[in-house]
Amino acid sequence: MAFFGVLLLMVAAFAVTACGSPSKFKKYDGPEVTQIQVHKADRKMYLLHNDKVLKEYNVSLGFAPTGHKQFEGDGKTPEGAYRISYKNPNSEFHLSLKVNYPNEADRAYAASQGKPPGGDIFIHGGPNKKISRRDWTAGCVAVTDKQMETIYSMVNVGTPILILP
Repeated sequence: MAFFGVLLLMVAAFAVTACGSPSKFKKYDGPEVTQIQVHKADRKMYLLHNDKVLKEYNVSLGFAPTGHKQFEGDGKTPEGAYRISYKNPNSEFHLSLKVNYPNEADRAYAASQGKPPGGDIFIHGGPNKKISRRDWTAGCVAVTDKQMETIYSMVNVGTPILILP
């Protein structure tokens, strides 16, 4: 009888640990995020519903954050008006939202200089390793993984993002 009691406890413990890890996908049922604003100089990102700030985050930017991204590998975070074009649930950086950089003007400028404009600009979670610099991405906007879970749940594909100097 004691054997079956121990066995039952082991099965229950396994069930709790196997199912007990929280999901990175959260549910959001608040006001629609109608715009994202990134203020590079302040290292802040705001999720807005019309003119009302719903959430505010501290962010990390590209490793050379001053100025507008012009070319692949320049380490700059783009500036201007873009949109969220894709939600990546399997990101290398936990979760991510793709920014539709480069736009037509970005591509035209880079082409006029004979260089590729770069791409793969995302809002994403943190790295899987310790980072010693404040601005460490290749041009993306980074927050913590926990913050990214909330942002991912709130923002829809097509949401405008305004990235300011």
